[in-house]
Amino acid sequence: MNFLDIKVKKLNEKAVIPTYGSEFAAGADAYACVDEDVVIKPHETAFIKTGLSFEIPEGYALYVFARSGLSCKQGLAPANKVGVVDSDYRGEVMVALHNHTNEPKVVSNGERIAQFVFMPYYKANFKVVDKLSETVRGAGGFGSTGKK
Repeated sequence: MNFLDIKVKKLNEKAVIPTYGSEFAAGADAYACVDEDVVIKPHETAFIKTGLSFEIPEGYALYVFARSGLSCKQGLAPANKVGVVDSDYRGEVMVALHNHTNEPKVVSNGERIAQFVFMPYYKANFKVVDKLSETVRGAGGFGSTGKK
């Protein structure tokens, strides 16, 4: 098992350090750090504070993913699908939760709201060319490979 040392600063005494739900979980559960319940109206988005900021090593980013139970069973998922926190950001990490249902949803302090995954990334050197290599697929996209 590989571990990455991440410095974390509690910006609020109520903040909860992310935790892993199982030995092999890739994502660490992130917790809401709010003074009072947040009501998210149907089809609206609310920024939920975590009370935490991070020092992410250069070459890595923190990716904010949905928690499967929260998104599939309660209809709350990150509005931007996957949030990206860059290594040079030192502010509070917040989760933009979107309510995909037709009912108001409540987020309470200490509730698990997302999962954080730290992953390396590559920066691209974009090189303008006149031609790209050919492939069998070519320019086919958006379902071009079939339903099954």
